[in-house]
Amino acid sequence: MRIVTSSFSTVLPSTFARLSIARWAPAGDRNLPTVRGLSPGPWFKTVDVPTYRRLYMEQLGRLDPQRVVAEIEDLSAGKPAALLCWEKPTDRHFCHRGFVSAWLKDEIDLDVPKYGLEGEGVGHAHPKLPREFRSAAPAQARLL
Repeated sequence: MRIVTSSFSTVLPSTFARLSIARWAPAGDRNLPTVRGLSPGPWFKTVDVPTYRRLYMEQLGRLDPQRVVAEIEDLSAGKPAALLCWEKPTDRHFCHRGFVSAWLKDEIDLDVPKYGLEGEGVGHAHPKLPREFRSAAPAQARLL
């Protein structure tokens, strides 16, 4: 299964199934299927980056990555899946999409790149990870 990360604002080819991993989607995307387990918790705008990382990775650690991928496959109905959130591709801000990529790489060795920037890295090298947590480290270098 091909999975990429992207932003609600990115125009994607119609060959992709657009799936939200945000707490809520923009008005025009409110009917998108949502992978709720990948949406950040209520703390997402109230904590510093290291605390965000810890809380989000604890949240992901309670999930079964194989089941999450099966849910994505089901929601995408055979199309490649694009996991969407608010942070624009050109924003310097990190996004939890990077943590999802690192988690899936660590847990099931699944490469989840940023759409349009596939050559910039996956897993711990995903461009939407906060700089202080980004590296070209092997998948064995856990986030927690």
